[in-house]
Amino acid sequence: MVTSVQRPTGSAPAPQWAGVGTCTLSDTDLAAESLGPRRLPYHLLALTTAGHGTVEIDFEPQQCRPGTLLWIRPGQAVRFGVEPGLDATLVTWHRDVLAPFAEGTGVPVDDLPGPTRWQLAGEDEDAVITEVAQLGVDCGRHRSGELAAGLLRHQLAVLLLRIALLAPAPQPATSNSEIRTFLRFRRDLENGHGRSRRVEDYAAAIGCSVRTLTRASLAITGRTAKQVVDDRVALEARRLLACTDLSVAEIGRRLGFGEPTNFGRFFHREAGQSPGMFRAGSGAAMPAQVADDVADIGARIPAQRLSPAEHPSAP
Repeated sequence: MVTSVQRPTGSAPAPQWAGVGTCTLSDTDLAAESLGPRRLPYHLLALTTAGHGTVEIDFEPQQCRPGTLLWIRPGQAVRFGVEPGLDATLVTWHRDVLAPFAEGTGVPVDDLPGPTRWQLAGEDEDAVITEVAQLGVDCGRHRSGELAAGLLRHQLAVLLLRIALLAPAPQPATSNSEIRTFLRFRRDLENGHGRSRRVEDYAAAIGCSVRTLTRASLAITGRTAKQVVDDRVALEARRLLACTDLSVAEIGRRLGFGEPTNFGRFFHREAGQSPGMFRAGSGAAMPAQVADDVADIGARIPAQRLSPAEHPSAP
């Protein structure tokens, strides 16, 4: 993964002593009007509890209202809107704290992009809110100790299992071998996009042909393997341009371009504008969301359901 000099993150909600933490959006500077996109080095769940607003995740707007759940992975570019009344309960955790739960349980611990947004309702909403609320209570009550750390991590694992059980989006028909090939490709690409943009290199590492890799990529994403590689490099370029002060030339070098002009041509082809223009526009104010139902603007998750998460020091 590319290491870069990040812009200051202010009072971003870093995980606490056990590698897990909870707080509310209004207690952080994530929605400060003067801040542009930022990259956090840990996972963040945001459960909208009040108001309407927009959150950008990797430059894609996500509309939020009470019951909206967002998952921001480490390294993704995130920016919260500044709409008055928007609030959310946040859960953060370091990527390594759930490693002991991964084998045999299905707890999702991978940093690869996955589902980003859910609109909770009914029993799913009740279950997720209950888990978030109890985690908030226990994060406030316990400040040290091996048993307490284990409790917080187990509660987080249960929360993520509940999220994994939410109805997934329809997937195209694919074979198991294509899924395995593509997942291996995505992991290798995540680690190697700064070193190589050649599909041949990724196919060789997997032990398959370029044709097999392209077929798997088309089956899963509708994009060729080369397009997936270029998409990932262009995304990393956008993240670095928006979230760091690195020069355009340095960003190009980090992504494997020997000449700034080659990087500029690549970025213009993928993003439709020059790196400089994109950087200048990434700091522009986010437009406020206009709620579809004006009467619903003040909606919030009932206080009695969220009181443990909003007051984590409660007994």
